[in-house]
Amino acid sequence: MSKYNSKKTIIDGISFDSAKEAKRYQELKLLEMAGKIKNLQLQVKFPLIPSQYEETGETYTRGVHKGEKKKKLIERPITYIADFVYEENGKTVVEDVKGYRGGGAYAVFKIKRKLMLWVHGIRVREV
Repeated sequence: MSKYNSKKTIIDGISFDSAKEAKRYQELKLLEMAGKIKNLQLQVKFPLIPSQYEETGETYTRGVHKGEKKKKLIERPITYIADFVYEENGKTVVEDVKGYRGGGAYAVFKIKRKLMLWVHGIRVREV
């Protein structure tokens, strides 16, 4: 069992983090077969904040980067991985299945949800 009592579930050979997410996948597959939605995708990664670098003051002396300034990674990128992405009535829909809406994980999700709207103009639909 996981931290929030969710149970990993396998459907169509795909492992889902919870039975609720697996059930939503089955619902979306039916909607896709009925022609209500199209292009169903799972676990789609969206960039939110790129990596941050600082120059080291050195330059490369050989290779394909010869003459370029060396940079040191100081912050890794922030991404959001959507549970489901599909098209409905010509619009892209991004869904995230939520069970427990509390704690640190949900707080991080709320920030990423707001960044998705700010950066990509996409409102994340919570299910």
